[in-house]
Amino acid sequence: MLIDSHCHLNFISFKEDADRVISDFLADNNALIVVGSQDTSSVRSIEYAEKHPSGVYASVGLHPIQLIDESEEVFFVDGQSQTFKNRQEDFDRDKYRQMVLSSKKVVALGEIGLDYFYFDKFDKAKWPEFKKIQTEALVGFIDLGEELDKPLILHCRGTKDDSYTAYDDLYFILKTQIQLGKKIRGVIHCFGGNERQAKEFLELGFYLGFTGIITFKRKAEEMQAIAKATPLSKMLIETDAPFLSPEPHRGERCLPQYVEFVAKKIAELKTISYEEVADATTENAKKLFDFPL
Repeated sequence: MLIDSHCHLNFISFKEDADRVISDFLADNNALIVVGSQDTSSVRSIEYAEKHPSGVYASVGLHPIQLIDESEEVFFVDGQSQTFKNRQEDFDRDKYRQMVLSSKKVVALGEIGLDYFYFDKFDKAKWPEFKKIQTEALVGFIDLGEELDKPLILHCRGTKDDSYTAYDDLYFILKTQIQLGKKIRGVIHCFGGNERQAKEFLELGFYLGFTGIITFKRKAEEMQAIAKATPLSKMLIETDAPFLSPEPHRGERCLPQYVEFVAKKIAELKTISYEEVADATTENAKKLFDFPL
């Protein structure tokens, strides 16, 4: 059994065939979490989860990019460049509380966190304001997660020229909140920090999520080393579908089915069996997200 702990079947790339993709994935006794990135996609996550008696779960959240007005993302879907303009949304704690309470299939809050990637499109004088907005929303979700006893799916991405400062900022926020006595648990989704930062998040008790990036043939050495060094008991596997399709499907639309390639690469890196990785990451997901399988 495999669990894709992070996919976006609620995104436009799956508008025509999400139900078929889900059914095919579930046919192999797998499970997945459909992750929201703002209010509308979070509602769709719940709708997909409610369609299936088991195997499909939802996470609701507000991606940090959505907090910044007029930001854009450029993605490659099926080899084609597509630009998506993000609709700015303010964090509304009551709205997301009601989403969680609306369905027992909501197992987490996310994706939430910090994202500085498009800050360089704006005057640097605005960067502190953007960071403040993202930090306040993150702390709001941390409080909501503690209130509702839900784990967090945490996103983090630095600027084009500085990949790591955002991870230091995220670590400082989480550590500070923990020192204040808040009970926080979760996963650093699609971990992209360095080896030091990986150790720091693990020491705080967080899981690290690994995607198809670790299968890439170029510029993946550091992430492969981190995956090799991360205890199997603290790893989750994910696709981030429709993005980050692993080898041998790189450049194509990513599917939840491709989480198998992530598990196989971890097994190769750790020189253990694929079955051991599948069993361990499934148990990790069950423990973190507290859902029955």
